[in-house]
Amino acid sequence: MMSESQMGRSPVRDSEPNVTGRSPGDSEPKVIAVAPSSGRFESLEAAVVAGGGVLGPIEDAAALVWADPAVPEQLPAVLAKGPNVRWVALPFAGIEPYAAYLTHEKVWTAAKGVYAEPVAEHVVACALAGLRGLVHYSRQTSWAPPQGRNLLGAKVTIFGAGGITDSLMRLLEPFGCAVTVVRRQADPYPGAARTLGLDARLEAVADADLVVLALALTPETHHVIGEAELAAMADHAWLVNVARGGHIDADALRSALDNELLGGAALDVTDPEPLPDGHPLWSHPRVLITPHVGNTPEMGIPLLAAHIEENVARFRVGDELLGVIDTSAGY
Repeated sequence: MMSESQMGRSPVRDSEPNVTGRSPGDSEPKVIAVAPSSGRFESLEAAVVAGGGVLGPIEDAAALVWADPAVPEQLPAVLAKGPNVRWVALPFAGIEPYAAYLTHEKVWTAAKGVYAEPVAEHVVACALAGLRGLVHYSRQTSWAPPQGRNLLGAKVTIFGAGGITDSLMRLLEPFGCAVTVVRRQADPYPGAARTLGLDARLEAVADADLVVLALALTPETHHVIGEAELAAMADHAWLVNVARGGHIDADALRSALDNELLGGAALDVTDPEPLPDGHPLWSHPRVLITPHVGNTPEMGIPLLAAHIEENVARFRVGDELLGVIDTSAGY
């Protein structure tokens, strides 16, 4: 289930930290801190122990597992108490809340691809709900005329080439879809009918029945779907976003939906997020909104715990860590 983005196999340059988490001459790390904890994240603490680590305070730690995604602003103060921390494990696949704190002196890992399976399943659910007219039918109060298209044999364009795309490609196989993958560089993506670079995104969306956003949010991908891209989409096509709200120009999306330039949008992430009460998108007949639940805590915590256990085991013996963040690229 590990994708190329999870494996972090790029060579280590002299200016980069050792992605194994071990400095020359080091013995096995003795202590790994889980913080902020307060007993609320026992599964992550258990994962550290299962991976061969020793739980302890940040002051003595060689590594930090950041357990509470709700308080990223507390990270610098915690790290200031841990002068020997060489590896920091972050709980999200995306790193936007932590981007300002990343330094080149430490190894940073994220949960890249860890949540891919449930999120990919959510994409399929949203795609079927949109294409088959379930969003429309769910708002009716009387017998409505038929509408809808098949996902079977559909043309699907996926932005991103990480773990979610890996899982989604497998789930789409029985549907016989022709898939276009859009990524930073147009290196062929296994199983895709075609692979295009971001600069060819208008071509990528022009004939798609379904467009899925499953990529990292960087300055390059902010508003990657804007007025031009929405205008290029087919008037029956559905847009599904399970990445970040900032990938879509929200004003352009509202205008496109109002003018029936596309079939609709299923948004698991929004800009702003949470979407304020009373926002026009809540009641829009062509919109399905889910409150960032492509991966729920019940789904995600066991997956994160398994990821932490594996990385602790690797860190302990000096193997390469999974999900290493490229601090220069921002993901």
